[in-house]
This record gives sequence, C-alpha cells and structure tokens, in this order.
Amino acid sequence: MDDTVTVDFGEDGLVPAVAQDAETGAVLMLAYVSPEALERTRESGLAHYYSRSREELWQKGKTSGHVQHVEEVRVDCDADTLLYIVDQTVGSCHTGHRSCFYRTIDGENVGEKVFDPDTVYEE
Repeated sequence: MDDTVTVDFGEDGLVPAVAQDAETGAVLMLAYVSPEALERTRESGLAHYYSRSREELWQKGKTSGHVQHVEEVRVDCDADTLLYIVDQTVGSCHTGHRSCFYRTIDGENVGEKVFDPDTVYEE
C-alpha cells in the first residue's frame, strides 16, 4: 500500500516550509518550496527552496556554507505546508543569527548571533 502524500502546491505552485532544528526543536526559518525544490531536497538530503523575489530555486547554504541537512520532511494535515527537520550548519539567517526569529515584535534581540554576515557574504 502506497501512503505517499500528495502535496497541495496551490495556485502559485508553492507551499510554505518551516525549517526546525532537529536537536533543539527551535524554528529556524520559513521559506517557500516548489515541486522541484522538494524533489531536489529529497534527492540530495540538503534543503532547497524557491525564492519568490528572485523567482528561482536555491539551495540553503550554497553561498555561505551554512547548509541544512534534512533529516525528515513532514507535511501538515491539509498537505499544504511542509516541515523540514534539519541539522543546521552554523546559522540559518542571513543576518548572522542562528534563527531568523531572533527578535520580538517589540524589537528586543533574543537570538544568538553565530557568524558575521559581512565576512560570509563578501562581494
């Protein structure tokens, strides 16, 4: 019996994906996934996403080296959101923080900065 879930990519062909740290359970980031990004993630074991602003597929950490090794991909009850459970190398946020959710709505910094983005993303 095949229990494979069919992901509902909706009208725009994308679903949100939350990346969660496999060790700590911390939410690291949210990005969007196309069918091709999901296929590449499953084939390679490395997180792939779709950039809505650049309109292109991207591998997390390809530039910085801060890749996400995907341990498991889960789908929610409506099959329209994914959860990537990952082993995150260094940090997930381009600002240098471990998680993209490093501040409160009031602007308080509550996250750990783990790298200098000026050094990692030199042009």
